[in-house]
Amino acid sequence: MYRDDLGRFKEFKAQGVTIKFGKFSVKENKQLEKNVQEFLSLTGIENADKLLYTDRYPEEKSVITDLKRKYAFRVHIGKGIARPWKLVYYRAKKMFDVNNYKGRYSKGDTEKLKIYQSLHGNDWKKIGEMVSRSSLSVALKFSQISGQINHGTWSKTETQKLIKAVEEVILKKMSPQELNEMDSKLQLNPEGRLSIVREKLYKGISWVEVEARVETRNWMQCKSKWTEILTKRMTNGRDVYRGVNALQAKINLIERLYEINVQDVNEIDWEDLASIIGDVPPSYVQTKFYKLKATCVPFWQKKTFPEIIDYLYETSLPLLKEKLEKKMEKKGTEIQAPAAPKPVFLFRDIFYYDDDDSEGEDRDEKS
Repeated sequence: MYRDDLGRFKEFKAQGVTIKFGKFSVKENKQLEKNVQEFLSLTGIENADKLLYTDRYPEEKSVITDLKRKYAFRVHIGKGIARPWKLVYYRAKKMFDVNNYKGRYSKGDTEKLKIYQSLHGNDWKKIGEMVSRSSLSVALKFSQISGQINHGTWSKTETQKLIKAVEEVILKKMSPQELNEMDSKLQLNPEGRLSIVREKLYKGISWVEVEARVETRNWMQCKSKWTEILTKRMTNGRDVYRGVNALQAKINLIERLYEINVQDVNEIDWEDLASIIGDVPPSYVQTKFYKLKATCVPFWQKKTFPEIIDYLYETSLPLLKEKLEKKMEKKGTEIQAPAAPKPVFLFRDIFYYDDDDSEGEDRDEKS
């Protein structure tokens, strides 16, 4: 924890406010924008780019740094946002980076990107600086223009490369202490079964790096396919979202979302909601919710999040319950109880290849 967070966290605790992580809500983004603008007015710093990307202005760096220190920059931009200062700072940099809003890539921009990538590989930070774009922007653009990207069903080779790539990226991100502990366990027992905490299987994975290792799929395809494979591994291949189980899961999901009564989708704890379906990754539940609102809520794009939930609760929920009742009348029909999430998995139970892994997605949602 940063020293600047201590006082802020004490205030939030006294107010009964929980410290948050994950995506920023609309309300938090507005508060952050307000904080930055107020700090600019207070200090006289010309714009947010100079405030947040001071290194881009070497001649003014010393003056700007002194002003940030004098007026407690860290404390000021975190005002009213119950998050660690560092997360607020990273979010501000992303929101106010002028290189994120350069518009469409011209033909010349695209050609430059291809040339720089061939020279520097996937060093997106360096390439971003060379074309005056953010590292995220150039990485995503290169994913779109790469001529080697396949579509449709994954081949056996592609799937094997994906599983290996995810494992390598996860291991690469582990701390030296974690790796030493794993190595010690193997030294003591070469036939031992190494384990991994569930969150590491889907949180903090560099999908751009996974994409580079797979080569024939972009990062979005890799992430989607991994969610599909990981769900199979976690559930031992059970059909947790099919037939009456899918209907019951939809009912539970709508009722829980109505019950928690949040104003913004980014306030949802998808990790907690995953237990409604069973032992599945949070992204699996997010995907199911997206399909639910897209298929059940007319003009959902024009509705606020509370309006979407109200429609699902008032209109869709009774229909789903009625449909489930009719299905349950059939002799021998029963609903599987959702499995409790396992906190730890064995490496060998996750990182292996199965012929079924190369098949398409969405085979499980039939009701």
